[in-house]
Amino acid sequence: MNRRAFIMLIGGAAAWPLGTRAQQPGKVPQVGLLDPGVSHLFEAFRQGMRDLGYFEARNISYVYRSAQGRAEGVDRLASELVALNVDVIMTAGNGPVHAVKEATSRIPTVFVIGDAVASDVVTNFAHPGGNLTGLSFLNRELSSKRLELLRETLPKLHRVAVLWDQSVPRSFVQVTEEAARQLGLEVQLLAVPGADAFDDAFEAAVRERAEALNVLSSANFNAHRVRLAQLAARYRLPTMYESGEYVRDGGLMAYGPSLPDLFRRAASYVDKILRGAKPADLPVEQPTKFEFLVNLKAAKALGLDIPDRLLSLTDEVIE
Repeated sequence: MNRRAFIMLIGGAAAWPLGTRAQQPGKVPQVGLLDPGVSHLFEAFRQGMRDLGYFEARNISYVYRSAQGRAEGVDRLASELVALNVDVIMTAGNGPVHAVKEATSRIPTVFVIGDAVASDVVTNFAHPGGNLTGLSFLNRELSSKRLELLRETLPKLHRVAVLWDQSVPRSFVQVTEEAARQLGLEVQLLAVPGADAFDDAFEAAVRERAEALNVLSSANFNAHRVRLAQLAARYRLPTMYESGEYVRDGGLMAYGPSLPDLFRRAASYVDKILRGAKPADLPVEQPTKFEFLVNLKAAKALGLDIPDRLLSLTDEVIE
């Protein structure tokens, strides 16, 4: 091969799809997807992979396991992916991430989770160590803002119920309780082990005269977001949620990171790992895109007038 041909070959390699260059000859990488029940977000991850040049049946293969919004059985699903010896595991939510952490210390794992340090997933954001890394949104920094927006919507708000998924660290709740106290709000904590307890929790909120509801971040809750929005409407509780998906599915308002954006960004971690990077050397990143959404149809059903100032701050209004 002459020098000119060699240079052209190297130059052409730089233009190959990233996924094509990542795979070993004759081997299509396998990515295990452990979904707590948020398939729309895992589709955002797969789109991120396509954007990086990875296409199913060509240069990437997915092994999919879904908990379908149930906490039970997640350990078994994680063990199945480990037994299949996939190249990378991608998962989200406190329960699934811990299930994978317990199941393997060898297979690289990418996560999307709340506070990864408070959740005891990694010990350090900059140097996660071990076989796990990914994206983490610091719920503690958002708790106060959510309550402020809720109180601005309801100026006479005095008592707020807080819906908490018991699989999520208690520290998340403590931060919200502290933020509420600083705003002069009373808190009614509604701890639920799973979706079967939702109705009882809403009944307790109404019985104890809660004037609004704050739904804390949880992959399990997100998997049941339509039902939670329906219950909030039925019990006439103005409700603040963690992300825009709830509002697009009928909830009143949400403030937090764009979860689809986080899942798309998770693809870049998988790409780097397939190229040879070690999870221990990939810092855990934070959200860069936040959203405030309001559903005016839900507000009207509750008899609420959303202040013009709040509407001017929204990223999206659902009419």
